[in-house]
Amino acid sequence: MPYCYEYPRPAVTVDVVAFTVRQNRLQVLLIRRGRAPFAGKWALPGGFVGMEESLEAAASRELTEETGVGDAYLEQLYTYGDLGRDPRGRVITVAYFALIPADAAVRAEGGDDAAQARWFPMDALPPLAFDHADIIAYALRRLRYKLEYTAVGFQLLPETFTLSELQRVYEIILGESLDKRNFRRRILQSGVIEATPHYRRGREGRPARLYRYKPDAVAEVKARRLFP
Repeated sequence: MPYCYEYPRPAVTVDVVAFTVRQNRLQVLLIRRGRAPFAGKWALPGGFVGMEESLEAAASRELTEETGVGDAYLEQLYTYGDLGRDPRGRVITVAYFALIPADAAVRAEGGDDAAQARWFPMDALPPLAFDHADIIAYALRRLRYKLEYTAVGFQLLPETFTLSELQRVYEIILGESLDKRNFRRRILQSGVIEATPHYRRGREGRPARLYRYKPDAVAEVKARRLFP
């Protein structure tokens, strides 16, 4: 005989803030909702968690459905449960943020309940459904914080990159210019990247050495904060 719960059970969803760097701007993936509530409005990719599904599996599934990317960096962000946040009833969402490399083969297309999917620059977001504007704002704050203390920024880069490309990603996310000499000194001293034997020809014709993230390096660099 199945157990009868004494208390009502709220619905649980996941929402994913998927970041990428494209066209020299930090961008986030949004879907145009095809169903009520907020039909026609833009929102984060997300959905209800299945009864036999973990939270992370649900978030990964939603991200794959909307982007085709199945192995992106994914991290739990925060839990949102304010009353009235969803007109369908008592809904608690566990938000995640994902980082999509610039060279990833991404297909932004709507899933089951999405009419359209599209990348939007962070400084040009449309009006959003639910409390998704607050979720995105918090995800950006978390990303900026982690960028200062960890090697998470490498998740937005191709497998190999120049130091100039790396600095530009940091500047885009932090929203500020960084001193070139100071940045290079700090990032090389952090011990999280290594030089490759390959070069890429720069704009002025001078070849620039390509680097890569050291997968066995300690990502946390709190003892050597990159940007005081």
